[in-house]
Amino acid sequence: QLVESGGGLVQAGGSLRLSCAASGRSFDGDYMGWFRQAPGQEREFLAHIQWSHSFPYYADSVKGRFTISRDDAKDTVYLQMNALKPEDTAVYYCALSGPITAATMPGGFADYWGQGTQVTVSS
Repeated sequence: QLVESGGGLVQAGGSLRLSCAASGRSFDGDYMGWFRQAPGQEREFLAHIQWSHSFPYYADSVKGRFTISRDDAKDTVYLQMNALKPEDTAVYYCALSGPITAATMPGGFADYWGQGTQVTVSS
């Protein structure tokens, strides 16, 4: 089970930190990713990170502004979002994939999805 939290309304230039708590089994070797989907647009990959390892990977669109991190002890992954823009407004989802299917994450695919959390950036 994946449960996101931390969304909300923020002014342009502000920051938010999203959390995704994972539960139900061991995740060693799996990848946790963050995605977003704005109304009328396709789902967009943002970043992923592998449990128990480092090497986060980011989409070019958020590199330098967003940071993915994890707390292995809490089975929680975070997405720190800085310098937010109105175009960052979307529903943000965390997702989980195994070590093989993780290669499809940049294409917008994952094995398991959270319910999503709304992020709204006002101008």
